[in-house]
Amino acid sequence: MKEAKVASQTLNGHEELIQPCSEKIPCFLFLETLMACTGDGQNLVTEDVTVVEGEVATISCRVKNSDDSVIQLLNPNRQTIYFKDFRPLKDSRFQLVNFSNSELRVSLTNVSVSDEGRYFCQLYTDPPQEIYTTMTVLVPPRNLVIDIQKDIATEGEEIELNCTAMASRPATTIRWFKGNKELTGKSEVEQWSDMFTVTSQLLLTVGREDDGVPVICLVDHPAVKDLQTQRYLEVIYKPQVRVLQNYPLQGLTREGEPLELTCTAFGKPQPTEVKWLRVDDEMPQHVVVSGSNLLINNLNKTDNGTYRCEASNAVGKSSADYMLFVYDPPTTIPPPTTTTTTTTPTTITDTTATTESAAHGFTRLPNPAEELNYGDLSDSRAGDEGSIRAVDHAVIGGVVAVVVFAMLCLLIILGRYFARHKGTYFTHEAKGADDAADADTAIINAEGGQNNSEEKKEYFI
Repeated sequence: MKEAKVASQTLNGHEELIQPCSEKIPCFLFLETLMACTGDGQNLVTEDVTVVEGEVATISCRVKNSDDSVIQLLNPNRQTIYFKDFRPLKDSRFQLVNFSNSELRVSLTNVSVSDEGRYFCQLYTDPPQEIYTTMTVLVPPRNLVIDIQKDIATEGEEIELNCTAMASRPATTIRWFKGNKELTGKSEVEQWSDMFTVTSQLLLTVGREDDGVPVICLVDHPAVKDLQTQRYLEVIYKPQVRVLQNYPLQGLTREGEPLELTCTAFGKPQPTEVKWLRVDDEMPQHVVVSGSNLLINNLNKTDNGTYRCEASNAVGKSSADYMLFVYDPPTTIPPPTTTTTTTTPTTITDTTATTESAAHGFTRLPNPAEELNYGDLSDSRAGDEGSIRAVDHAVIGGVVAVVVFAMLCLLIILGRYFARHKGTYFTHEAKGADDAADADTAIINAEGGQNNSEEKKEYFI
């Protein structure tokens, strides 16, 4: 590297000191670096400027400890924009904002990318001082577009979405959101001159829950805030089918009672056909099907089976099953009738009161259905029969108790009857014995003797 000798030249009409420089580095750039690093150069202060294209940029050259030296502002081509308060450059976009011995402030309106670069502040001291400020021009994306591979997607299908941010500076960052959930895409950057075009690709598998949900393409760029665009997903899906039991409401399906079912189906597009069928068997003739409703007026054991509701649309077909199990009708026992006849009114009253109490106790038997959980329609038949057997045992025990009680009452009545007829019995042979001298005379004098036998006469008619 060869060094040039210190010399002087005229620059912009003023004599400046040229410091050693290399053959590869222009001398004026070496001079700028040298002036910025010297202690005296610290008296000249400026800041970098960042501006959005089309807006206004302000360049300020300030002097610390000013000694009334002249301040000058130059553009990246080293053309003088302002010398003191005079503007030699014929560009009306530059306007003087403030001028004093310690500051030169200039504004630039309608900034474009071509205005980007280094702007020089010069202070004419001995030696001259110079410092530069860098102007950076930001360009927001001019167009933000979401392109969907298919406007209408089918449930379970993977679709491709592309979001493009065109002609930005610097290159933008694209983020994806589905509703409030952030997703991850794959971005590619293309550069055209000083501009960047970014395209982000998103692969999304859609479901029925995504129908009507917005997909948002959001841009992160220093030139703009909250720049985004969105597209609403349209997803078609096959029907969703449910079977509802209208009657008996939350109850068991018992023999002899009616059953009413309703089939509900929802899909996109709305199902065009809803039908009922019986799985692995023919539909009973007494079953009434009206649209989405199924009615059985009088259930019997032959109705047991699986009933299926099917709904279809342009996407596909779905179904829901209802398993019918007909239980036995509820068991009822008539009140027993007990009749007791005795010779004592008090005994009759007591027995009747006791019998009526027992009879009422058996007529008010608990209903097995009341002890079941109606929220669970899938109770097994074994559980129901177990509860019925428990009730039968209780009934049998009650009948046995009544019979035992009746037998005890009968024994008590017989005992009292025999007690009332117990005593001493006398015969007629003893009458007349008191006045007789001997046994023969006593017999003759008795009422039942032979002397009175003639007085008794029998008449046969």
